[in-house]
Amino acid sequence: MSKLKIAGAPISWGVCEVPGWGHQMTPVRVLKEMAELGLGATEFGPLGFLPVQPADRAKVLAEHGMEAVGGFFPIIMHQENFDPLPDVLTELESYAASGAKTMVLSAETGLEGYDTKRPELDAHGWNIFFANLERIKEAAAARGVTAVLHPHVGTMVETEADVKKVLDGSTIKFCLDTGHMIIGGTDPVKFAQDHADRVAHSHLKDVNLAIADRVQSGEITYYQGVVEGMYVPLGTGDVDVRSIVRSLIQSGYQGWFVLEQDNVITAEPGDTDGPFADAKASVDFIKAVAAELASE
Repeated sequence: MSKLKIAGAPISWGVCEVPGWGHQMTPVRVLKEMAELGLGATEFGPLGFLPVQPADRAKVLAEHGMEAVGGFFPIIMHQENFDPLPDVLTELESYAASGAKTMVLSAETGLEGYDTKRPELDAHGWNIFFANLERIKEAAAARGVTAVLHPHVGTMVETEADVKKVLDGSTIKFCLDTGHMIIGGTDPVKFAQDHADRVAHSHLKDVNLAIADRVQSGEITYYQGVVEGMYVPLGTGDVDVRSIVRSLIQSGYQGWFVLEQDNVITAEPGDTDGPFADAKASVDFIKAVAAELASE
């Protein structure tokens, strides 16, 4: 079977694009700890975490021995009076400089955070959205980059119905995020089995479903769910991550498996506290899964 391509993500260290999310750790610390865990590749993190200038961004990653995977890129794609392509093309300059190959699109609502009621799209709005997805996909492909869509809580593509619309109405490939999909009502195990041909990137996170159910019901917000420990190290929650990885690899999947446990950090943690310990548990889990698959 194919060797697993494993990468880290700054959100596992609490680095997030949402204002007021929590203490934001520095790139120096985050990248150093990733390297200590044996992770040789990373997503960029939110815009501004790494330098914005393409050459500077590539330099920082190279200094830490990190291969650039690409990254999570929230952008409005459903509004008639907003063209997302100029911002996408600007971001793709950093992909060219650093060698990153995967742009992970998030269908931003235009509202702040992930706990605000999102707009509802009519047929015209969906057509605008699909047209922009295609334009971005083609622009990225012309530069050797694969654009994928990330279903995400609090965005225009969140629910199982949203995911089905995208499957039926576009040719864009997906970032299979095991956490956001299950919270939105899509079974990630079944999605990996039924639509592996539409998956080009993956975010692996495990979920405490008791807390996720409270988010789904509206009892607590998404942010509160993360604070309360909705996301847990791989292998310690309720998502069958092992089956998802196996289904993708058996389908011929060549993309990245990004270890991504969304965290909120309240203060600068100690040397081996919090995110480092959780990330190590996830790394150990995925290495064990890789060894199992290699032996089959």
